[in-house]
Amino acid sequence: MDFLPVCQKDMKEQGIEQLDFIFVSGDAYVDHPSFAVALLGRLLQSKGYTVGIIAQPDYNSIDAFKVLGRPRLAFLVSAGAMDSMVSNYTANNKPRSQDEYAHGGMAGHRPDRASLVYTNKIRQAYKGVAVIIGGIEASLRRLSHYDYWSNTVKHSILLDSKADLLLYGMGEHSIVEVADRLASGESIRNIRGVAGSCWFASKKEELPKDAIMLPSYEEVKGNTPECKEMFAHSYLIQEQNTDSINGHILIEPSETRFVVQEKASMPLSTEEMDSIYALPFTRRWHPMYDVPAPNGKTGIPALAEVKFSLTSCRGCFGACSFCAITFHQGRRIQSRSHESLISEAKAMTQDPEFKGYIHDVGGPTANFRHDACPAQEKRGACPNKDCMGSSPCPAVKVDHSDYVELLKKLRSLPNVKKVFIRSGIRFDYLMMDKDRSFFYELCEHHISGQLKVAPEHVDDKVLALMRKSTHSVYEDFASEYARINKELGKKQYLVPYYISGHPGAGLNEAIETALYLKKTGFVPEQVQDFYPTPGSLATCMYWTGLNPHKRKEDGHLEEVYVARGAHERKLQRALLQFNQPANKSLVLEALKLAGRMELAKVFYGKS
Repeated sequence: MDFLPVCQKDMKEQGIEQLDFIFVSGDAYVDHPSFAVALLGRLLQSKGYTVGIIAQPDYNSIDAFKVLGRPRLAFLVSAGAMDSMVSNYTANNKPRSQDEYAHGGMAGHRPDRASLVYTNKIRQAYKGVAVIIGGIEASLRRLSHYDYWSNTVKHSILLDSKADLLLYGMGEHSIVEVADRLASGESIRNIRGVAGSCWFASKKEELPKDAIMLPSYEEVKGNTPECKEMFAHSYLIQEQNTDSINGHILIEPSETRFVVQEKASMPLSTEEMDSIYALPFTRRWHPMYDVPAPNGKTGIPALAEVKFSLTSCRGCFGACSFCAITFHQGRRIQSRSHESLISEAKAMTQDPEFKGYIHDVGGPTANFRHDACPAQEKRGACPNKDCMGSSPCPAVKVDHSDYVELLKKLRSLPNVKKVFIRSGIRFDYLMMDKDRSFFYELCEHHISGQLKVAPEHVDDKVLALMRKSTHSVYEDFASEYARINKELGKKQYLVPYYISGHPGAGLNEAIETALYLKKTGFVPEQVQDFYPTPGSLATCMYWTGLNPHKRKEDGHLEEVYVARGAHERKLQRALLQFNQPANKSLVLEALKLAGRMELAKVFYGKS
């Protein structure tokens, strides 16, 4: 199977005079279903459209956007697998030295605010051409949003980019519907009503009647208590309308225009998901990356993590506050059939580079293979109730039997030595399961010495704001994990992840976490600084200092403590890594500020 065209020579060899669609992507071109441009490109190709890819173009050159000519129907623009600002900068706003989605892993191939830059260059290259933006950057910036890097509230990226249409979420349903309507001769500016899309209007008469009107951009953009309260209110409405069944159309006034967010796309059925993953991917990076990059390295590093992994599901009803999956993939679970996954695994074992190890079988949460409860299929995810969190809903159906059966089938395949689970395991969901079959299977067959889990914090107030289980649940899990491994005669360890600086966490909460780490004898080599990325509840709390879900008696939203400024964030991170010599002075400073200097002996003895 040929790769999708990346140059005029490819088009000529494939008998294409003019492409229907051209993807412009902030990622290098890897023809693998874990890379959205490849997946959507193959999907459009399967529907009879011709598709080309301009991967990581020179964003300083207009000619770089002309290499495939003018598309017949539209340019499709994506910043890539990550928001370009997240890709280019750390949580402390320092430039990253590597880009896993670039040739040789070299940074610098993706511009800041890539969706805006690419769309602007396309407009310069081809006047009047249709431009559709999508991907994670566009999806999570589809309405007014807090931008950490400028410390301001920005317009919908649809308006700032001057694109014609925005597709949010995973995009399979919406991109095919839009393609078909464009192919039928419909103008891009007349395409309305597509689930999973956003469009803009200049007149009130154009707006749909059955919609919820959000606060305007002018009402939420300011750095005042009133604007921040309105921002939090707007966020809550958006969060309550992320489901494809019970969500509503949203309208956001923005100066002289209106951004209209259609309802979310319906989740893919198992049959639809199976058919997409069965498309003829080469599962390789494009041969143009076989030559060494300027740093001497070849290929695309991001492929290594997924090449021998299986995506079994999408979506997550865990809805952690710091995660944007609720706004992108949604809370409904979409899963592939056993037959589809086994077929992909068999093909994987024929790869000359396959060493007998399937690296992962999972998704956002590996042990979610079905909706949280039977009612979700008919009514959608509850807009005002969490499935998990500190107080899991009693309606949650806990059942690992399908996943256990799938894993058994996969590890019994010829040439498969081991099947690992590297996606996140939701340990609180695991502990809710009275049947310990999966727990035993996990420990006996699917771990290689250590299991990575994410308790995130030890303070229950912070955990509640994170929508995570209470700390006691993690301690019960750790105890059960140790018991089962001892029973199995295995020496396997937990590697817990922690977040510092999350809204709600001050120095005292960081100190309590450090004391717990000291007591348990585990100090993490890496700590994740909270990163206020667009589209998450925690980012809303970070910007506003408010919890949009809690109101006080006076009617105002409940305040949330926020660690602001690089230094306090640095102090919290240092506390969680108190054993590193370079952090000692910071830890002592933090203890002094918190009035807890008596703890210096606990951490450092008499010194």
